Amino acid sequence: MATLIRNRRIAADSWRLLDDAAPWLAVGEDGFVPDFPAAGGLIVPLALWRLRSEELLDRAGPVGVWLAAGEGPEAIADDLEHLALVAVHFPKFSDGRGLSTGRLLRERYGYDREVRAIGDVLRDQLPFLERSGFDALALRDDQDPDAALASFTELSDAYQGTVTEPLPLFRRRLAVTA
Repeated sequence: MATLIRNRRIAADSWRLLDDAAPWLAVGEDGFVPDFPAAGGLIVPLALWRLRSEELLDRAGPVGVWLAAGEGPEAIADDLEHLALVAVHFPKFSDGRGLSTGRLLRERYGYDREVRAIGDVLRDQLPFLERSGFDALALRDDQDPDAALASFTELSDAYQGTVTEPLPLFRRRLAVTA
């Protein structure tokens, strides 16, 4: 199970990630599609959300959607008010498309709930993920959580504007001298 860092702290993860939609879409031997667990938070793939969102919302627990690398936030823009969490999957370390997704969720769509990075999430990415609007990061199993937490303070400042600090460095410096 991946270590979860939420707001720069190691946190317990109470969410269940349904990373394979197939069992929840297939008709069982009894002729019915299986029910979702009644309680607890569920993070479901976009395809499953599209097909069974009403059932998911009727459950007692909160619901989140995970977006694959090629799926943008516009796919769930109209549903964001119903989602307690949006997870963005990083299929490999070098795939940065999810960074744009995090930033768009925060800046374009005004999403203010948890945005979580899942998949191939490594220590070296954490400061960039945070600057792009991610507040929860599910580390890959082989990552050292303490070293990952240290990565947040290794760089003292960012030159560009970010979700967490919209003004670029030169504007911040000008504001101090003015």
